Amino acid sequence: MGTGGKSSHQSYAVAPTAAPAPDTTTTAATTTAAATTTAAAAGPLPPQVSDFLDELMGAIDTVMGHEPVTELAAATETAAAGDPGADVEAEPSPEQPAGEATPPPAADEDPEQTPARDEPLLPVPDEVPVGLATGVPALVGGADLVDSAATVIAYDSPDGPREVLLATVDEAAEAKLLEALADGSTEMVATQVQQQVNGRLPVDEQQQLHEQVAKAAKSVNHRLKNGEAIPEHVVGYLTAAEQAVAAVQNDPGATADEKAMAAHYGQHLAAIRDRVDGTVNAGYTEGGKIPMVEPYLHHGVATVTTMVPVPGQTSDGLAITSRKATRINASIDPATGTASWDGTARSKADGTEYAIDLGDGYQAVYRPYAANDPKNTDYSLRGKLEVIAPPGAGHAAELVDRLGQLHLVNRPMTAGEGEWSYLQANITAQGLASNPAVAGALADSAQLHDLVLQELYYSHAHEAVGKSDTELAAMARGLQLEAAARVLPKKVTAVRDAVAQATGHTDGAALAASAGYDPTPQRSGGWLTWSRFDVGGNADGVAQAFKGKKLVHRLGGGGLTQMLSTGVLASTERRATMGTATGIGMSEAADKKSGGANSVFLRVSGKAPSGPALVWDDPHVLIRRADWYGYNGDHLGAINPANQHYSGSLTRDPMKVATFGASNNEVMFRDGLDLLGAEAPSRIVCSGPGERAQILKLLTDRGITELRGRPIDQVVT
Repeated sequence: MGTGGKSSHQSYAVAPTAAPAPDTTTTAATTTAAATTTAAAAGPLPPQVSDFLDELMGAIDTVMGHEPVTELAAATETAAAGDPGADVEAEPSPEQPAGEATPPPAADEDPEQTPARDEPLLPVPDEVPVGLATGVPALVGGADLVDSAATVIAYDSPDGPREVLLATVDEAAEAKLLEALADGSTEMVATQVQQQVNGRLPVDEQQQLHEQVAKAAKSVNHRLKNGEAIPEHVVGYLTAAEQAVAAVQNDPGATADEKAMAAHYGQHLAAIRDRVDGTVNAGYTEGGKIPMVEPYLHHGVATVTTMVPVPGQTSDGLAITSRKATRINASIDPATGTASWDGTARSKADGTEYAIDLGDGYQAVYRPYAANDPKNTDYSLRGKLEVIAPPGAGHAAELVDRLGQLHLVNRPMTAGEGEWSYLQANITAQGLASNPAVAGALADSAQLHDLVLQELYYSHAHEAVGKSDTELAAMARGLQLEAAARVLPKKVTAVRDAVAQATGHTDGAALAASAGYDPTPQRSGGWLTWSRFDVGGNADGVAQAFKGKKLVHRLGGGGLTQMLSTGVLASTERRATMGTATGIGMSEAADKKSGGANSVFLRVSGKAPSGPALVWDDPHVLIRRADWYGYNGDHLGAINPANQHYSGSLTRDPMKVATFGASNNEVMFRDGLDLLGAEAPSRIVCSGPGERAQILKLLTDRGITELRGRPIDQVVT
């Protein structure tokens, strides 16, 4: 429920992550040699580990200046002779000059006030108020969940509290979750779906095509620069990249978008092959240098290939039942706002879901992206996850921990991770994913993570002796988390610098010190939101752009009193979890297909509406959020590329939204708005004196005398 009275919004402080972690990327050869020696002394490795390490021996990328392990002995001898030559020249990108120092901590960062990187940014609540319809927010580490966010609700029931964790799994993390449900022998089938892509295509990231091509280019360039012959292992890099790209190009099931990506990398590979074969024999400084390999980026709707399990198979993973999709069928007391659910009642939905037995009375329900065709299922349910506890209170921490059974990160978000999520939110909100500097920094961050993970695999290889497949899988997941923690400060610094460059700031330190930069999630009802630094740092400009305009929400059903009893203006999907009756929204069924059901709808208007309505005379209060988008027309809030209402005219530009003039324009905010806290409306326009009296009594009974610093009798009109 929203905060009441004079209390301001609840925010969770996290200072910019400026201090780099200890450099773990300059000792790969030493770490590898030590790990291999230790493993050998401990005895023979299991075949799975041995095979993995054998495959890895020549695969340590030289992006950080490492020698391939196949040349380890030679590298050691060379180093002893005083020649620190690397396998591949670390070529600075045009966006980042060589030798540029890591920026110092932000000027406003006080080390004594900065939380430790490994401290929870928002601890999982020990207790969840029973019946609180909005629930309480939780921040989960990593990037497996959309916005790294979850909500824990404790429904009232005759058998005691029924606690449920609600979250949306990021589409990129679905493969991990499915691995928990099926072993490697599970038969998979390819299916093609349309989805919004802002960056690299999924198959590129999964097959590491850009990384393979870039690796070959850098290795060949290093030899060309030094006038050396191309060694066989470098030719092997090129051959492997050619085969990987050709597999996509020649796949009859590949989409047109994927083939265009393969053609892009094919052109780079042809240039590399010309140098290796001698077709192009110009010197390195005379036109022979291979151009930098940029990743193939797609912005807009793309048809991509994804894999789903063949129905009806058995698995050694968690026991699941595939069934028609459902929603929790809760109820809410319209007078008190108390939410109730008996733990079993469910309503029908369009699509497929997996009911998963987690053991000990815990269960999960998941609606997979891959198994739900956007053309004919509820798009707003894709990726939705419920983790349900047995009856009783005090399960919140255990609900988060149970995410680990689904191969998802299962710990609270750390303070260091907060800024990473903040930057990601701003990259999306400000449309920065296509900026070369930002795209390059994100790609380099992924490579750095993989590199550190490889080092950890080597250094812990001896610990794998005698472990079962299940134990090895758990060990691998633990090392993945450790790798993510080690590289996080470097990732944040690199991406912050790139975002700074893309937005006209001198560097990352200058961006972090700017007025609008605030990597602190803010509570809005039972969820959390991130802010936009371009709006926060330009409040006067945004206010001027919206001069004479306001944001308005007209009620489609129900009443203001019932809405304010919950403290929030909630989306269709959020209302379902709260137990609010259907039929309140103007187009609920259609919004579920378009994806708009995950947001609340407001309208830019130049005139005051009649009641019942909510009015924000200062749109900046809401536009500062990073999760909104808009259309200058009625598109049902469509984010589903396969939906007929979807349009490329979707915008996240506040200056464009300020010019909206269509009478049916719409601005969508994810999940909802806190009506009693920092996002409270400037005016609550009632349908008449009777409704006004009810609302004033409701607020007074709760001890709320002001909303955003104004007396409630001036807000409620």
